[in-house]
Amino acid sequence: MRALLTSGGIKNGSIRGALVDLLGKPIEESNALFIPTAIYPFPGGAGAAWRALSGKGPSRLAQLGWKSLGILELSVLPSIDEDAWVPTVREADALLVWGGDPLFLANWMRRSGLADLLPTLRSEAVYVGVSAGAIAATSTFVETYVDPPRGTDGPLKSEEVVFATPQGDIDRLLVTGQGTGLVDFGVIPHFEHEDHPDASLANAEKWAARIPAPTYAIDDDTAIKVVNGTVEVVSEGQWKLFQP
Repeated sequence: MRALLTSGGIKNGSIRGALVDLLGKPIEESNALFIPTAIYPFPGGAGAAWRALSGKGPSRLAQLGWKSLGILELSVLPSIDEDAWVPTVREADALLVWGGDPLFLANWMRRSGLADLLPTLRSEAVYVGVSAGAIAATSTFVETYVDPPRGTDGPLKSEEVVFATPQGDIDRLLVTGQGTGLVDFGVIPHFEHEDHPDASLANAEKWAARIPAPTYAIDDDTAIKVVNGTVEVVSEGQWKLFQP
């Protein structure tokens, strides 16, 4: 399966062009499934999911002019027959995996059976990850939390860390989780974003040091394009590769 891993969705012409190239046809001729699951652990998650679908949110993904768009909610899949949803996933040209909590998302990807299904999908199909959706595509990931994560099967490990910011030190919990293994590198989204001081250059370096793989810190104008294991950075912004 091909992949387009982003921090903020399809934010510019370069990232949109990369998506069309991966699809091998116009977006208007492509069928997509939108996966909102990662956003639900946050207060107001239901409203955030609606905004993402309706185009009221900060990132465009569902509103790109898809030929058809369905919703795939991972948390309901274990309670229904696979014949009701697996063919739909196999037929999709793109899986649009929204942001939120990557630990929660990765757990539901495994519990639903989607993680095992991904490697069997058509080579032309495209996994499009946004923020947590990008993080969960990796093998072993590290995410920062203000409070311990809730509603999950538990992280592999966690540690307290202090990040320096212009406004003073901030305390965070660094949580290591198991992703789907769709790609063999790490991702740190929202690089140098004013609302994400834990992802500044100095802090991203400290963060990446916990990830046992090459790690890309990407801003919202950058994406990582993956075809047959070949990685290409598509950017109109800032990014940094950290080696383990």
